[in-house]
Amino acid sequence: MYSVLFKKLRESVVSVLPIVAIVFILNLTPLVDFSFEEIAAFLICAVFLILGISLFNMGADLAMTPIGEHIGSGLSKTKNILLLLSVAFLMGILITVAEPDLTVLAKQVAGIIDGTMLILTVGVGVGIFLVLSIVKILFKKPLSSMLIFFYMMLFAAMALLIELGGSSLIPLAFDSGGVTTGPITVPFIMALGVGIAASVGGKNAGENSFGLIALCSVGPMLAVLILGCTAAGGTPDVTPDYALSTEVGAIIHHLIETAKEVALALGLIVLFFVILQLAILKLSKKRLIQIAFGIGYTFVGLVLFLTAVKVGFMPIGYKLGVEMADNKLLLAIFSFVIGLVVVLAEPAVHVLNKQVEDITEGTVSRKAMMIALSIGVGLSICLSIIRIIFDFSVLYYLIPGYLISLGLSFFVPGLYTAIAFDSGGVASGPLTSSFILPFAVGACYAIGGAESILTNAFGIVAMVAMAPLITIQLLGFKAIVTKRISDRIATRRILDADDEQIIKFM
Repeated sequence: MYSVLFKKLRESVVSVLPIVAIVFILNLTPLVDFSFEEIAAFLICAVFLILGISLFNMGADLAMTPIGEHIGSGLSKTKNILLLLSVAFLMGILITVAEPDLTVLAKQVAGIIDGTMLILTVGVGVGIFLVLSIVKILFKKPLSSMLIFFYMMLFAAMALLIELGGSSLIPLAFDSGGVTTGPITVPFIMALGVGIAASVGGKNAGENSFGLIALCSVGPMLAVLILGCTAAGGTPDVTPDYALSTEVGAIIHHLIETAKEVALALGLIVLFFVILQLAILKLSKKRLIQIAFGIGYTFVGLVLFLTAVKVGFMPIGYKLGVEMADNKLLLAIFSFVIGLVVVLAEPAVHVLNKQVEDITEGTVSRKAMMIALSIGVGLSICLSIIRIIFDFSVLYYLIPGYLISLGLSFFVPGLYTAIAFDSGGVASGPLTSSFILPFAVGACYAIGGAESILTNAFGIVAMVAMAPLITIQLLGFKAIVTKRISDRIATRRILDADDEQIIKFM
């Protein structure tokens, strides 16, 4: 156990250290001016972040992934499709309602959309699309066809919203797809797909196990666009409030509130698991003890992670955006660099990369996945900052980007398409919404004022979610081209070989 924890700690240090180094180096330049209290709080939170990621990854291995796999395989073996789909729908709603990132997003737009209504609507959207994802696995439907159909519906709803004068809500709608697939839901949903696909079988079981995150990310976007068509007009309260908490009492308050949110989210999963364990699964006592320890690790890890982000990383990200906004060229360059490294610290990314490497049997390595994700996220954040500087709609990025993503799905293996669209939801995790989004809000506030935050700062999470769709599919396209070239070379060598060198076995 200690060797595993040490390995997780080492991986976490490698993930978080680049962000800490960049912030510390910038503090030595005239570009930003952090106080001693701010740097001290940031460094302490970085330690908590490292511990949090390490414990979360251990918990995901011991509990969250096995729970999802056991539920998926156990319900599939009952051959009761209605039961499987009903449980999936309820799980989709309850886990989404409890997702901390979604609650944070809802509070920022309470001026135009009721927060409770927004959360419930997004939850129903995830529930419906989780059901559709399982239908895809059961009936072996191609993911690319389903994505094209539902994204066409998404664009139609977007056009209707623009016609009704609610275009300012479009960045929020696309961001909702990213924040919904948070650190709690991703391991469970992905493992659920693996468990169901393994039980159903088929020659494409590995490919079919991916795609649940991809489809579940569409549900919130479509749901918020539909909700926006009926929402009353108004000005949302998006005035930045990212004060740094250095008092012990304030930090303890954040810790307690975060613990409540995480306990609610994990409690819903555990409750469903206990019911299914008593009714269907019947796992051994030894397995249950292992899962119980994993849930404990997951709880402590997420509490430390989210508290560190709220207390230290969010205020620092906002102040970086404000103070670097004076030099727009350096702001754009820095946004690219921070995008390269911020995805390394997303806990769910490591879960995804491990599952991808296992399912593909090393064909898609963790290193290749991480490089593709880092480059994609770096470019997306840089392009988002350019949009803030020149003040134009996020649709100039999103529409061509999604058209390219869907177009690439016709030229790459289905496995790469499924992995790419899953990666989009995973890359836009809590650190993106709690460090990158405040960074964008700070830059937007300094450049265009508070009134431009809703239309310009929001949308950056959507950009982060979209970038892996292109980069990872390009990775697949490169693999196809490389294989074809090597096959042609091998065929040419055979055809050009001297007949006398061919040994005949007669």
